[in-house]
Amino acid sequence: MNIFKNSAALQKWVLSKKRQGSKIALVPTMGYLHDGHLSLIKKAKTLKADEIIVSIFVNPTQFCPGEDFEKYPRDEKADLAKCRQAGATAVYIPSAKDVYEKDHSVYVDETRLSVGLCGARRPGHFRGVCTVVTKLFNISQADVAVFGRKDYQQAAIIKRMVRDMNFPVKIVVAPIVREKSGLAMSSRNTYLSEIEKENALEISRSLRLLKSKAIKFSHLTSRLKASGLKVDYIEAVNADTLEKVANPKKGDVVLIAAYSGKTRLIDNITL
Repeated sequence: MNIFKNSAALQKWVLSKKRQGSKIALVPTMGYLHDGHLSLIKKAKTLKADEIIVSIFVNPTQFCPGEDFEKYPRDEKADLAKCRQAGATAVYIPSAKDVYEKDHSVYVDETRLSVGLCGARRPGHFRGVCTVVTKLFNISQADVAVFGRKDYQQAAIIKRMVRDMNFPVKIVVAPIVREKSGLAMSSRNTYLSEIEKENALEISRSLRLLKSKAIKFSHLTSRLKASGLKVDYIEAVNADTLEKVANPKKGDVVLIAAYSGKTRLIDNITL
């Protein structure tokens, strides 16, 4: 497995592989890898990619003031071991100064799908996401990139960016991977105490009950609050446009963002 900390070195390696006819897959992550991330690498392997590049970069431009950039969990040694075991052929693990010039002044923004949900609560977040993903696409020259469905709005925005900016990369969205309890896997789950993790289970539990029509959409807020969670938003949207729908129906997506303690968690389900 090749390890690159310099974008120029990675791109030189990639271009040599492309000249040989290799198909390149990219799996962008912020590290502290768990089974959800590893499922993305496994998905990339099913796409018949010759080279699978995993990027590990805690991107500063997608964190808002007061968020957890400094304390975001990091473990480079463990991440590299997991990438090797999962079958990655290259890992790009740069510093911020390798990704961003000191006086960088160009950003990529999406202005429609990003206005609601997490975009409304985290101003500038998706501009940072689109910018860093654009850079990763350019550096890796990827033919296909794999993202997780847990960040549903992010995946929709990336697909729109690829469409509107004519990137020659196919976007594949892989299913949510959950802990045995049902909690959606997230690097931030490590912040949770045992009680906070137990309370957080109500998010996935309520979504499952909603999908099985055991409860109504209007019941979600009271259920989460009764479990000690602070609701950031609960919204039903059109799966493609992310426009809010008043009466969710089959095919719509219900998304939840809620705090368990001080940790913000997200999850979603398609009806």
